[in-house]
Amino acid sequence: MNRILSGMRPTGKLHIGHLYGALSNYVKLQKKYDSYYFIADLHVLTTNYEHTETIRRNRVEVMLDWLASGIDPEKSVLFIQSKVPEHTYLTLLLSMIVPLPWVERNTTVKEMIRDLNLREKASYGLLGYPILMASDIIIYKANYVPVGKDQVHHLEITREIVRRFNNLYGNLFPEPQALLTEFPSIPGLDGKKMSKSLNNDIKIADTEEETTRKVMSAITDPAKVHLGDIGHPEICTIFKYHKIFNKEEAPQIEKDCKSGKLGCVSCKKRLAEKLNASLKEIRNRRKSLAGREKEITEIFEEGSKKAQKVASETLKQVMYLMKID
Repeated sequence: MNRILSGMRPTGKLHIGHLYGALSNYVKLQKKYDSYYFIADLHVLTTNYEHTETIRRNRVEVMLDWLASGIDPEKSVLFIQSKVPEHTYLTLLLSMIVPLPWVERNTTVKEMIRDLNLREKASYGLLGYPILMASDIIIYKANYVPVGKDQVHHLEITREIVRRFNNLYGNLFPEPQALLTEFPSIPGLDGKKMSKSLNNDIKIADTEEETTRKVMSAITDPAKVHLGDIGHPEICTIFKYHKIFNKEEAPQIEKDCKSGKLGCVSCKKRLAEKLNASLKEIRNRRKSLAGREKEITEIFEEGSKKAQKVASETLKQVMYLMKID
């Protein structure tokens, strides 16, 4: 069976963009592939090394969201990156063979430095994060990495590193392929990319009341102020949500918005009802899991042991081929 690998940085409770953009896909893929999903806590340090006090708690929050969403530890290996030190060992070995221009040309790093205003705070770890990412993938000899079309280029440096290692030392690693998936694009409440840092998200763990309040505060069509005004749903964030969470009624909502028959307040209320209904089962599971955090942590500890067995064997093969063992 082909193997897939994917991970998420633990930066807090996950939002509906994560749920419908990635987690729902993880649930489907675990039925078809040998699935490895990890919490990428070491990657948090690349940009947030000054504030590590929340990492442990955030790992638990991610665990709760993953399990509540239907990711099954009986079907997938669920683990914590930092619990498998072989990742960092392989990263060091790969860093010896990766040419400096490969990491310097990385536009993602440049964008992160700009967007997070890091400048002189940008670390060696941030510059080299693509090598850690490559190690995460190839230490399990993953055949596929699920990504959206706009993320395919992120995988290319991993493929380049694989080709370089195989040419230098022997054909050990498969070149991981992008498993293209249709991730629905869910904007934030302000129309920008949904992000916890922008405070424009709806979290999986939010209550119905919190969700409704957030929906009612969302930006809509600025030209539609009063009931009867002609709307432009194609530019409205709320209508984009309807197309994802209220597919059956979306065509009629679009028609009524354009005719002026449907006002923004009513439109938002209908969305809040549908969104809360779609999240109810997941939220109920999350509440029940929240009282079993020790048990849940043990699931990821056991998964980390399973992952380490695979990673350890791969690292032994790497060291043998590089003639350092």
